[in-house]
Amino acid sequence: MDALKSGSDVLFILLGAIMVLAMHAGFAFLEVGTVRKKNQVNALVKILTDFSASAIAYFFIGYSIAYGADFLHSASTLTEKNGYELVKFFFLLTFAAAIPAIISGGIAERARFYPQLAATFLLVAFVYPLFEGIAWNGRLGIQDWLLEQFGAKFHDFAGSVVVHAVGGWIALGAVVLLGARHGRYGRDGVVSAHPPSSIPFLALGAWILAVGWFGFNVMSAQTIDAVSGLVAVNSLMAMVGGTLAALFVSRNDPGFVHNGALAGLVAVCAGSDVMHPLGALVTGVLAGALFVVAFTLTQNKWKIDDVLGVWPLHGLCGAWGGIAAGIFGAQALGGVGGVSFASQLAGTLLGVGIAAAGGGLVYGVLKKLVGLRLSQEEEYEGADLSIHKISAEPRYGD
Repeated sequence: MDALKSGSDVLFILLGAIMVLAMHAGFAFLEVGTVRKKNQVNALVKILTDFSASAIAYFFIGYSIAYGADFLHSASTLTEKNGYELVKFFFLLTFAAAIPAIISGGIAERARFYPQLAATFLLVAFVYPLFEGIAWNGRLGIQDWLLEQFGAKFHDFAGSVVVHAVGGWIALGAVVLLGARHGRYGRDGVVSAHPPSSIPFLALGAWILAVGWFGFNVMSAQTIDAVSGLVAVNSLMAMVGGTLAALFVSRNDPGFVHNGALAGLVAVCAGSDVMHPLGALVTGVLAGALFVVAFTLTQNKWKIDDVLGVWPLHGLCGAWGGIAAGIFGAQALGGVGGVSFASQLAGTLLGVGIAAAGGGLVYGVLKKLVGLRLSQEEEYEGADLSIHKISAEPRYGD
């Protein structure tokens, strides 16, 4: 029975890892559809190479910082319990690699390739695992302190704050340090539109992410005996709530509609195991509306050139999700309970602070040492030709 249990757990979390790995194709196509055509190849290459760099960083450094474990043992040791620790690493790696995938969308079209790859390694090796270990493994005693002070630990079941808010707030620093794309904002305050190159690709990316998200959330139970249908239905309700809110607030804009679904899913991650489905629906509705309003403000009024809107989508909606878990997870609002609003607020602010400080340090040092962005000529030519020497649809024989 022990062998059956461990084998079932390995299969369960392996399927989750594969589903979240597939989400990285969603990140890629969401960016491909949003950027201009001359930057589509770069979007595809970045997501795959960033994932690969993340795997090396997390295997040798990051996982050990977060969980105090490493894999520098004999293969016979690593196969204990059917190799559960290895597939757990694989599953959590797909979460860690979402950090550079999130950032990629914000800095698109003007970031240099290898400095960003270096940033990916440093962030996944050191910055992300610091807060991951605090939130999910009780490192540094902060969770115990929150329990003592407020009666509950910081609760983030599937990463609204640990993954999304951290990725979004790191991205904000990178976007600000890079500066806007040339021609995006004029001296007289005029905002020049850079419309998406392909709504079908954008929609495809959003759909791949949405489907994979059920592995992201449900499989965060990590063992088959802990799986909960509540997580799946809450994820569904938040997704549809975010979609409909974005539809109405944006007045039918297709880009906002598809990203609204993702906003709802980002926000529900933290409390998907403790909310009532109606609470998840409200969480998603507010996230979808928040994304549309915040994206419009950042792009048009504040002139922050966050290409895919990753700070509103992941940074703000992720932070909202951390706080929402403390509201709609309470028994008074139909939730399971065991959460504290104060702990949720404190944990969310801590995650945002670590992300902002760590991201600012990494990108600030890289900017000073090697520079972060393409030259104006390279940017005008496009990252595809400037970096990869090929366009998305090369026309041979012309």
